[in-house]
Amino acid sequence: MTEADILKALSNVQEPDLGKDLVTLNMVKDIEIDGNNVSFTIVLTTPACPMKDMMGNASTNAIKLLVNKEAVVTVNFTSNTSTTRKAADNVLSGVKNIIAVVSGKGGVGKSTISANLALALAEGGASVGLMDADIYGPSVPIMFGVRGERPMMKEVDGKGIIMPLEKYGIKLMSIGLLVDEKNAVVWRGPMASSAIRQFVTDVEWGNLDYLVIDMPPGTGDIHLTLMQTVPVTGVVIVTTPQNVALADAKKGIAMFSQAQINVPIIGLVENMSYFTPEELPNNKYYLFGKDGGKNLAEEYDLKFLGQVPIVQSIREGGDAGIPAMIGTDEISKNALRSFASNAVRQIAIRNASLPKTGTIVMEN
Repeated sequence: MTEADILKALSNVQEPDLGKDLVTLNMVKDIEIDGNNVSFTIVLTTPACPMKDMMGNASTNAIKLLVNKEAVVTVNFTSNTSTTRKAADNVLSGVKNIIAVVSGKGGVGKSTISANLALALAEGGASVGLMDADIYGPSVPIMFGVRGERPMMKEVDGKGIIMPLEKYGIKLMSIGLLVDEKNAVVWRGPMASSAIRQFVTDVEWGNLDYLVIDMPPGTGDIHLTLMQTVPVTGVVIVTTPQNVALADAKKGIAMFSQAQINVPIIGLVENMSYFTPEELPNNKYYLFGKDGGKNLAEEYDLKFLGQVPIVQSIREGGDAGIPAMIGTDEISKNALRSFASNAVRQIAIRNASLPKTGTIVMEN
């Protein structure tokens, strides 16, 4: 066996999302051959890649079939998370992907989706941060069980820098960690926008594969401020199946599709799709209608990222500071993992096929 033989065989193995073979995509490194033993490394587009095992098996089969049926193949994996950002990007320079989770209205479970997306990405091996940008209704302190905790500060070049909290392997920042939860945040738009800018520029996020941002509901000042401050990789739209939520989700889709904004939509996830009682795990009750989010995604030609059911443990875990991805209920965890794997695949496709998103400039 020669290195050329191995590369020729692996040129028949496709990266399923990017539609090209591993060799063309320069994903094969460190080939070593010793008699019948061959090892190499596949460089993934994300450590949270859900297609990893499939590519490994296909690579092994290709070498046995096309090179040497006696070959003992060892496939190693590493990752270099895909990004459209450049090292010269000063703001959040260590963050490869900035993902905003948005909804047209409140009450659709956007914070639950944001928290568990971040945790599912981290479970896959990615380095992840979660920014709670919902200034008027922060949820992260409760959902992660960090109520009453305060982030540390440090001084860098005479400037105060906030150190995010860390819980369950991800970095966290929320206005709820800086103000007493008994006090209402009564701020006009400019003050809220200023707080968001600080969360971006004055927090030491460090090197992250993904920064997930839990946005406030609607389409307003904070959304525009974020997109004027950092280049957002893409947005995930959250809705429930009911018509009133779908009508508002359409406004969110329209906002990000505007020519002067034009931030890619990674896809749409339908939350509270159906209710499954714990004692009847095979039963589905469509409390808010059926497939509304799925049909909306088809109408707007968006990727449908999945359906997340109403499961009592999701609510209980969020209230107790133990999000569903950390809990023990496999129904909710499997639904959330499926959603996150679809999202991460679409992010990789977006990075491979679409140009870099710039910060937006809005005319007064």
